[in-house]
Amino acid sequence: MVPFLDLKRINEPYKDALNKAAISVVESGWYIRGHYGERFEQAFAEYCGAMYAVGVGNGLDALTLMLRASMELGRLHEGDEILVPANTYIATVLAVSAVGLKPVLVEPAEHSYNMDPKRLKDACGAHTRAILVVHLYGRLCAMDEICEFANSRDLLVFEDCAQAHGARLCDGRGVGTFGSAAAFSFYPTKNLGALGDAGMVLTNDADVAKVVRALGNYGSEQKYVNKFKGVNSRLDEMQAALLLEKLPHLDEWNERRREIAARYCNEIKNPKVLLPELPSTPSEHVYHVFVIRLKSEESRNEMQAYLKKRGIETLIHYPIPPHLQEAYAHEFSGEYPIAESMAKTILSIPMSPVLTDDEVSEVIGAINEF
Repeated sequence: MVPFLDLKRINEPYKDALNKAAISVVESGWYIRGHYGERFEQAFAEYCGAMYAVGVGNGLDALTLMLRASMELGRLHEGDEILVPANTYIATVLAVSAVGLKPVLVEPAEHSYNMDPKRLKDACGAHTRAILVVHLYGRLCAMDEICEFANSRDLLVFEDCAQAHGARLCDGRGVGTFGSAAAFSFYPTKNLGALGDAGMVLTNDADVAKVVRALGNYGSEQKYVNKFKGVNSRLDEMQAALLLEKLPHLDEWNERRREIAARYCNEIKNPKVLLPELPSTPSEHVYHVFVIRLKSEESRNEMQAYLKKRGIETLIHYPIPPHLQEAYAHEFSGEYPIAESMAKTILSIPMSPVLTDDEVSEVIGAINEF
């Protein structure tokens, strides 16, 4: 049996340190916005190369609050259009809708699964005010091209980094530092996962950080004084302490993911399988998941069933694109054939830092024998 992801196995080597951290929080008597939260915010900001980090309750809140902060600061206004990928997880689109902005979908590039910079011009209209990129599957977007386009149109850039902790360009610039603000999720399955829900907004803008922090605390900068119509979304001390213990291991885990991805790309030889493109430059993708494509939906389904019989777990990220979800049934009028084709033909195969070489070989062998 090759599991798609075994969280117990990932956390097991650090059990003693995690238990010690948890006990320390319990004994501290302080459980919300305390010492551990401050330490993790500082540590994660330094790790990413940003000036400010604000812990929030989860990744969706991080997306929503960074956009709301820009609205409170007068940089975005209700009804403004935001360009988002057509093949993202629905949370990205939900955040845009939740704050009264209008999502406009942009098709992905076939070779990377990420937003295609060449399609931005056609998607951009008179009411477009920002681009929200998603580093999908832990693959870096073409940030230089996207930022160049954004600058030419005076657009804000935001990043959804929920799957890309630790990803960097070859010059060292890390995800979360390219635009006005970035959102991270620490959901347990992420490359850096908590043992519950947790999220973070990263920014180099002191005003954005200040407003996000207030919005997540009922809109309050000062106790019982509410400047904004805020919400309750705060990173709790328990998750912050656990994440502090895990952060020093993130680079090691990501390097193992890259090793496995390289083996998949070099050793999977089945002509029915379309592999993701390995970077031509040493960009450090972090392969949150590893996605292959088949040439048809029927072939994908047959492959998934075959691997299941061989004891290999797989998933589909994601089977229904946002514009085909019932929640958005009447919101998008365009056609998105690339996103729809990907949804029908993609398959996520096992990827985690604790996969053994033998397990990787087993996955490769089964795919080649299909």
